[in-house]
This record gives sequence, structure tokens and C-alpha cells, in this order.
Amino acid sequence: MAEYLSFGEIMLRLKTPGHERFFQSPAFEATFGGGEANVAVALSNYGLSAGFVTALPDNDIGASAIGELRRFGVDTTQIRRSGDRVGIYYLEAGANQRPSKVVYDRAHSSISKCRPGDFDWETIFDGAKWLHITGITPALSQSAADLSIECVRQAKKAGVTVSCDFNYRGKLWKYGKTAPEVMSELVKHVDVGIANEEDCQKSLGITADVDVETGELDTAKYEALSEKVLELYPDMSTIAITLRESHSADRNGWSACLRTRDKGFMLSRHYEITDIIDRVGGGDSFASALIYGLNAYDDPQQSLEFAVAGSCLKHSILGDFNRVSVAEVEKLMGGDGSGRVQR
Repeated sequence: MAEYLSFGEIMLRLKTPGHERFFQSPAFEATFGGGEANVAVALSNYGLSAGFVTALPDNDIGASAIGELRRFGVDTTQIRRSGDRVGIYYLEAGANQRPSKVVYDRAHSSISKCRPGDFDWETIFDGAKWLHITGITPALSQSAADLSIECVRQAKKAGVTVSCDFNYRGKLWKYGKTAPEVMSELVKHVDVGIANEEDCQKSLGITADVDVETGELDTAKYEALSEKVLELYPDMSTIAITLRESHSADRNGWSACLRTRDKGFMLSRHYEITDIIDRVGGGDSFASALIYGLNAYDDPQQSLEFAVAGSCLKHSILGDFNRVSVAEVEKLMGGDGSGRVQR
């Protein structure tokens, strides 16, 4: 069985060609993606034993999604074949001052129909070291929320470290529960929290003097925010918060901060990303690189730098998946960001 697991939904990703608007031309680029699946693929690319847990229909589209995961070496043996459909998301890539746009078509997807008791957690967590989950799956349905909470409880019972990207998706919370109602319970069982400033406020209901609409960042406010998260969740050992300065759809400042209970607050190097190819999956690439870093390095500062460098590189790669190696990330960590041709 895989040592590093993620649980959630993989979707069919339908993207307009280049930077076209929806149906500007009668074509979509069809690939697969989704927060938790993106993490599993990246962890496998980093050389870790990674597995993905989800539900997919027993049809050709479900089989194609499984085949894509297997192509990257992800263990798919714990994928449940049930339900009738694969979730879909449509992506229109922004440019300059026009933002990217996502339209979800995930209602009644296989994982949204699953409920507690549908997965054999004892078998799934046998030999596992780490579980990653996000705030996206609990937003799909009440049964998916109940299942997500069961998942993290069973992981903790099995002695597995749990990381969670709080991932607030306002378009998904439609079944009657608010994000803080569900996520505040789920996060009680989390060891490593991952978020941006909006996730902390809207997923957990933590008030913070941070303006999520401006590109300007005040790191002192993030230091206070990280301290507040650990105060509210005493079983959480680590919280990482990404710091994105959105100057335009093509140009972002990128960095992150990390707080641990024993080492305190730390800030990463800052990257200026001036020609973004695809920012979708940027947060997932940070989460996966942080998981790798926390397991590969003794110094949490080095783990943070690996996470920020890995996610910086993802902005240069089309598609949800971060197709980079440990060596490439460590090269950027070492200061080589020239982009010179390697011959």
C-alpha cells in the first residue's frame, strides 16, 4: 500500500484553447485534475510512494482518469468504482487584467454520493504515513462532508499524520451547511494546516485584519494570523500560509510563511512570476512540495523554501499537475532561476 495518500475528487478538466473565452472556438482541451489528485501526482513525481483514494464510475471516463493517475505512478488500488459520473470543471484562462474563470459541473459526481462506511479505512491506512485532504470535498454534499470527517478521524486512529489545505470554494457550498460549520470540526484532526488568507477567514471563520482583494501584503498580519490558527486548534503542529500578490493574471508575487509550535514563525524567499502559463493547481503544488519537504528535511525553513520553489515552477506548466522533479526544485532553491537552456 502507498505511504502517502490523498483523498478527494479527480475531475475532467475542459479548458479553452490558449487564452480564448468560452466557446470562442468550438474546442476544449481535455485533461484531468483536482486538488487532491494533483497532490498525489506531485508526490509520486518527487519519488514518494503515493496513492489516491476516491470514487469513480465504472465507465470509460472513469477508467481514463485512473489510467492518467497510473501513468504518473500513483497507486489507484483503493479507488472505489461506484456512481454515475465524473465531475467536470471548465476553465477559461485569463490574461493581463482579465481574470481566469472556473465553472463547476460536479453535482451528483461519484464521490459526492459516497457516505461514511463506503471505504475500508483500516485497509487503506495499513502501512500509510500521511494523509492529505482539502476543504473542497466536504463542500460537495452533506454525505461527502460526513465521509471526509470519518476519513480524518480514522487516519488519526491509525497513527497517520494528516495535512489539510483549507481550500475555500464559495461556488460549492450549496447544500445548507457553511464552510466553518464543517471545516472547524474536520480541522480538529489535522496536524499540518495549509491555506491562503481567504481560506483561513472563509473556511474557518477566523477574523483577521488582512485584505484579500489587494495585491499588497503585510507579513506582520500573517504572523498574527498563523498564531491565531494554532491557538484555536491545539492539536495542529504546523500552519503554512501562501502569500500571493496578484498584480494581474500574468504577473504574481509568490511567497509563503510557516509557523510551527517549536520553531515559531518563518518567511520564505519571494519570487516575482512575470509570465504565468497556468496558475490553476498552484496551491496544490505548494501543498505537495511542503509535504515532501517536511519529510525530507530536518529544517522547517528548508521545507518551506522547497514548497515555495516547487509551486513557483508550477506556474510555468500547463495543466493541473506539477510535472517537476526534486532536482529541479532544489536547483531553484539554490538560486538558479535564470531559465537558461540546459544542453
